[in-house]
Amino acid sequence: MAVRIRLTRLGRKKQPFYRIIVADSESKRDGKFLDILGTYDPLQDPVAIKIDSAKLDDWIGKGALPTTTVKSLIKKAAASAQ
Repeated sequence: MAVRIRLTRLGRKKQPFYRIIVADSESKRDGKFLDILGTYDPLQDPVAIKIDSAKLDDWIGKGALPTTTVKSLIKKAAASAQ
């Protein structure tokens, strides 16, 4: 079972809102997940990215791999925190 850190979509039509979650790689996009790590709101100005870094480090330590999109969001969140 490969575990991935990825996005799941919430929100209404034409108004996306995403959660950053940990899920099995074979589960559906909006299906079962193991943990919620944060949120991503692309409609706010500036874009709102909130990530629980303690949970993120814990899951990466356990072997969870972030998708390319989540990897870029983590970098943006780290840059905006400084």
